[in-house]
Amino acid sequence: MKKYVALLRGINVGGQKKIKMQDLRNALSKGNLKEVQTYIQSGNIVFETESNGKENLSEEIHSLIKKDFGFEVPVLVISADEILEIINQNPFAGDEDDNRLYFVLLKEKPQEDRVQAFNEMKFENEDFHVTDECVYLACKKGYGNAKLNNNLVESKLKVEATTRNLRTLLKLMELANKT
Repeated sequence: MKKYVALLRGINVGGQKKIKMQDLRNALSKGNLKEVQTYIQSGNIVFETESNGKENLSEEIHSLIKKDFGFEVPVLVISADEILEIINQNPFAGDEDDNRLYFVLLKEKPQEDRVQAFNEMKFENEDFHVTDECVYLACKKGYGNAKLNNNLVESKLKVEATTRNLRTLLKLMELANKT
């Protein structure tokens, strides 16, 4: 069995798309997912499965949520090994306060011309580095004050994305027994 992490975007935010984590674990356990665990209320899921293919797993989770909760939720599935690699390749590690580091995880590789245009952008008190899987952010004044946020990344790179801080990714790796 392989360990994966599913990241849901936009649940339990502002009273919309509310899902209790116990209900989510129960719903996902009905499918091919085993040992389903959640972390905090914002849609962080660690699970094991024999199924292959992140896209298939993403579609399965999306369908189970639609069926059990009645609404659409963007789902990004990534292997625990890939998250560990993303954390280890963080270009800002050691340079910034860990509380200022964020990871915009990309559902697919952005087109090169969009990455080049994005790299021309400048943001005061914000640094970034774009890879095929992630936009690494160092937000010197915190993510809540950042102009460079998930919505901007999605609109400029034209890919689905979801953002997590370093602490959340490390906790997910702990749950996946990867730390």
